[in-house]
Amino acid sequence: MATPTWLSLTDLGQLFGISSTHCGRALDRIGWRDRHGRPTAIAVDAGAANSSGSSVQPRTAVWNSKVCSNLLQSQGYKRITRAQHVKQWVALLEALSEGSAAITTTPEQMAEELPAELVADVNAQLSSRGCRFQATSKPAA
Repeated sequence: MATPTWLSLTDLGQLFGISSTHCGRALDRIGWRDRHGRPTAIAVDAGAANSSGSSVQPRTAVWNSKVCSNLLQSQGYKRITRAQHVKQWVALLEALSEGSAAITTTPEQMAEELPAELVADVNAQLSSRGCRFQATSKPAA
């Protein structure tokens, strides 16, 4: 599946197996985000970001997957394969389904973040590992 041109920070981080927070910090280091996490003029001029909204309302930023991927790779990050992405989700959801008193997030809550294109593969691997939990696909918007 082709990567969309414009991604949220969460989706951009997922390409590299990192959180949106970690991804944002990498963009912060080169001055592409301001102290509020919004794209700077430098990022917009570089074609790395686009934001919508007024100066009064919070802005929604999207990031150029190609430009930002090149930046992250230059900082030593490596894109993960689809198989690695599925494996990470399987391990996480399996661990959550086993439960722990120290973790309050349920597998159902976490699966809400599972990219729709991975649901079938993740569920197949969960089943093959004997895990009863199955993620559900998000309804189309």
